[in-house]
Amino acid sequence: MDKFTTLTGVAAPLPMINVDTDMIIPKQFLKTIKRSGLGKNLFDEMRYDDKGNEIPDFVLNKPAYRNAKIIVSGDNFGCGSSREHAPWSLLDFGIRCIIAPSFADIFYNNCFKNGILPIRLPQEDVDKLMDDAERGENATITIDLEKQEIHGPDGGCITFDVEPFRKHCLLNGLDDIGLTLQKGDAINDFEAKRAASQPWLSL
Repeated sequence: MDKFTTLTGVAAPLPMINVDTDMIIPKQFLKTIKRSGLGKNLFDEMRYDDKGNEIPDFVLNKPAYRNAKIIVSGDNFGCGSSREHAPWSLLDFGIRCIIAPSFADIFYNNCFKNGILPIRLPQEDVDKLMDDAERGENATITIDLEKQEIHGPDGGCITFDVEPFRKHCLLNGLDDIGLTLQKGDAINDFEAKRAASQPWLSL
């Protein structure tokens, strides 16, 4: 998993509440177990019409936001089913941070496990960042995870909270497998001792 330290990028405004996981990645794209290739289907039913043509008015189809790295959205982002494909599709598109007043619990947890930083902020702070995001290509925001600060295009600063353990994992690029591999020496030592004391288990 890639480390998340400081992120600077365009923020896309998505002023909607209850953005569910079926909106993020519709069910027909859940057949794959690969984490790559899902970005083209992110928000598929909002990005494309029935013939597969882009819908110009959707934010991520607008030239200013095609390379957005941040989404600013409304309350209860990521609700619905627990599909991990939702953060996979966001990450594959290039989204590394989502800012909203609240998130669905499972989606929130899945974001951290996939290198995405979900930031919960009071509504007034989200409104300010939403206004910043609506500036198009000038909607560049910098997120400093170490300092837990968001710097807007006008130089304003908003602080945010993040659990220390989750912060540690993102800063060091540690998913569940990475955390386990940190204990590699202890695991190898345990297996060697068990093989010596109970060799029949290796047969």
